[in-house]
Amino acid sequence: MEWYKDYPHIGYDLEVSLLVFITFSVRSQDIRNTVGNIPMEWYKDYPHIGYDLEGKKIFKPIRNKDELDEFLDKMENPDYWRTVQDKMTGADIRLSDEQVDLVHRLQQGKFGDVNFNEYEPAIDFFSNEVMIHPVTNRPQDKRSFIPSLIEKEKVGKLVHAIKMGWIKPRRPKETTPQYYDLWAKEDPNSILGRHKMHVPAPKMKLPGHEESYNPPPEYLLSEEERLAWEQQDPEYRKLSFLPQKFACLRAVPAYSRFIHERFERCLDLYLCPRQRKMRVNVNPEDLIPKLPKPKDLQPFPTTQSLVYRGHSSLVRSISVSPSGQWLVSGSDDCTVRFWEVSTARCLKTVEVGGAVKGVAWNPNPSICLVAVSYDDTVVLLNPGLGDRLVCTATDQLISSYEEPEEVMDQSVQWAVAEGEGHEQGHRLILKHPKTVRQVTWHGKGDYLACVMPDNGSSLQVVIHQVSKRRTQNPFRKNKGLVQCVSFHPIRPYFFVATQRYVRVYNLIKQELTKKLMANCKWISSMAIHPGGDNVICGSYDCRLAWFDLDLSTKPYKVLRHHKKALRSVAYHRHYPLFASGSDDGSVIVCHGMVYNDLLQNPLIVPVKVLKGHTITHDLGVLDVTFHPTQPWVFSSGADGTVRLFT
Repeated sequence: MEWYKDYPHIGYDLEVSLLVFITFSVRSQDIRNTVGNIPMEWYKDYPHIGYDLEGKKIFKPIRNKDELDEFLDKMENPDYWRTVQDKMTGADIRLSDEQVDLVHRLQQGKFGDVNFNEYEPAIDFFSNEVMIHPVTNRPQDKRSFIPSLIEKEKVGKLVHAIKMGWIKPRRPKETTPQYYDLWAKEDPNSILGRHKMHVPAPKMKLPGHEESYNPPPEYLLSEEERLAWEQQDPEYRKLSFLPQKFACLRAVPAYSRFIHERFERCLDLYLCPRQRKMRVNVNPEDLIPKLPKPKDLQPFPTTQSLVYRGHSSLVRSISVSPSGQWLVSGSDDCTVRFWEVSTARCLKTVEVGGAVKGVAWNPNPSICLVAVSYDDTVVLLNPGLGDRLVCTATDQLISSYEEPEEVMDQSVQWAVAEGEGHEQGHRLILKHPKTVRQVTWHGKGDYLACVMPDNGSSLQVVIHQVSKRRTQNPFRKNKGLVQCVSFHPIRPYFFVATQRYVRVYNLIKQELTKKLMANCKWISSMAIHPGGDNVICGSYDCRLAWFDLDLSTKPYKVLRHHKKALRSVAYHRHYPLFASGSDDGSVIVCHGMVYNDLLQNPLIVPVKVLKGHTITHDLGVLDVTFHPTQPWVFSSGADGTVRLFT
């Protein structure tokens, strides 16, 4: 240590970026590193670092500064920036100006000594001049001029191995280049023939009678055939030349396309694909999904049983009573007709003041009400069919309404029907600001939703409460042109279908829950599965999209069975059936089984195409609906008829 007596430091640490300086002023406190070069973490939890000569503990300087003291020290102590902690002893050391300068030099990658000249001229110790005296005067080894016995033994072994033929000497490489025929004959013994992926040369077609200089007369082209041949594109011609007849072989001129054809042949050989595509031998029938036979999926409607005739114009909408005994249909001839399902007998005809766009029978069996929409009006009818008690209870429910003290300002005017309209069955008349296109009931039978498509307005959907005669607009603004709406059969959800999307709203939380992307250009109709977890949408671009709400916002399956636009879709309330009606005049019934096991996907199998409607003015089937209890389907068409398939 006497070597460092006149220096302020003792050596350098490994990083050389910062020196650990121990000044001699510290010696008086006897804070020394007595533990040697060991990791200081070992003494982290102890109050001392090592022992002195007398065996007593050398205690660390007391460091009880927290972050606040550290910050105050930083602000108030002018020497804070030049104070470092010695990791070996734990003491704070203030660096002098020379030491700070030295640290700066080392951090910049310079030499520690200020006076050191790094660019001194180099002294070439070993020059090219031969000196008299050697660099070293050591005498030569004996082994440098006596043959090695170890090497002699190794060479003897190699000579013996070559004699015995265990080691073959290397043959000189042949310098002459090797050529081989790329398109050699298909000789199985040749190298190319044995090659697994070898592709033989494309063979030229052998000449036929048409290439003869004296072909039979049937091979010669007539004038019309020759003109047709000249007008054809070269790749579509059966022959690349015109057959000609010559008297003798001497009269045959030189072939004008010879060089061209030779060049084409060379291109065929040169550009022939050398790779053989590995074709997977798959039976095409294995690619078709295994679907059960329709025979195993019965019951479903197969035959046309009844035709309900009476309307003089196209029947836009139909609806069945909850009991399944009566059917209501609305037509463009401004009438609503009530039919008996089992006999196709028209029991009642109610005339309204415009073409009927939609009819909907109240799903509550204890109320006998039918909603009919035409122009800007929705009429609630009591047809007076079926149980006399239910009809009188319905009239009592409507007449027992008491007007509230505060009259709210509503966009829809409610009026009680009187006079001739009341005798026909009219009970309530709702005047809307715009034309109503669709009406649909909630499952409990008290709420009625109406759609008034208008792209520029926020009032496109209204919900009426019949018992309180109250109307509300659930949306502050509508995104897009609303096509149709529907209530969820069980939960408080409301489905709104615009041209491309189906939005699902939670009516209690008043928020958007899901947005389904239909992947079609224009949605026409929508139906919700009785279980509530699946939705089908029909569109004007001939597609039917099935959505599994638990699975994804994109369609689980898209069916393109119809040739023309879909007008209506419907689910059966109890059977695993759904149907779609289209402008091609057909109704396609599909088996759509939804399993309780969430891991099993729905099974969708088309089972029957039902035809019967005649296409009128390019319109076919306009509405389909299922019987509430039987596996029967009703369809209404542009031909003015309603048909029952059973």
